[in-house]
Amino acid sequence: MVDFGTHDGVRIERDGALLRVTLANPQARNAQSPATWRRLAAIPDLLTPDVRAVILSGEGVSFSAGLDRRMLTPEGIPGEESLLSLATYDGPRMEDFIRAAQGAFTWWRQVPQITVALVQGHAIGAGFQLALACDILIVADDAKLAMRETSLGLVPDLGGTAPLVSRVGYNRALEICARGRYVEADEAVRLGIAIDHVHAEDWDDYVEAFLAPIVAALPGAVSELKALLDGAGTSPDQLARERAAQMRRLVELRALMTGGG
Repeated sequence: MVDFGTHDGVRIERDGALLRVTLANPQARNAQSPATWRRLAAIPDLLTPDVRAVILSGEGVSFSAGLDRRMLTPEGIPGEESLLSLATYDGPRMEDFIRAAQGAFTWWRQVPQITVALVQGHAIGAGFQLALACDILIVADDAKLAMRETSLGLVPDLGGTAPLVSRVGYNRALEICARGRYVEADEAVRLGIAIDHVHAEDWDDYVEAFLAPIVAALPGAVSELKALLDGAGTSPDQLARERAAQMRRLVELRALMTGGG
């Protein structure tokens, strides 16, 4: 195990072919701040080709309670920009702030590694969006997922809207977000938000078995598949993308079988 340390409420560890990312501020139910987002956004720098999967979890009783509510007070968080003061600036400055925050959420689907979120307890707002950012979401029996932004006069803006709609459809996504209600474990699986619900104490064995065939496969095949499926719903010519991906796979397989000749 290689420990990259715990900074800004995020612990990062390398465990063989896995990179483990843990939200590690349980006293605040892993509430998120701009410092949290900067730390998360820097993780792709650690993703060497021999890292095959990234596992995201939260320490304590909740995955993440979402935005640190101090960000919505005039005082804000020491050393950080309050959202209320940010609203006094011009459009480009507000946009730059939100774009930087989004950088902590968007890369989970873009990197070649499989990313897996393990969610227990509450995943609210930014917490729900962070879990949705991953390729795979697995919930514990006590999971409660919610988009509560409208109750604060806001909207989800950290990349969570597209993956939610792609998993549950527009009507259900609108209902979940507009009402701000909790989606519990059974419903999360039924709707397709999560692939399974598992007792939290069984996560290690479950994840090991789940990832075993992924880690055993050739890295290029898994990364090509991930990119292929991710764009399947929006590509104007998915068949062409399949052809191009398979051609790259055949070239790599031949090189492996012939020693590069």
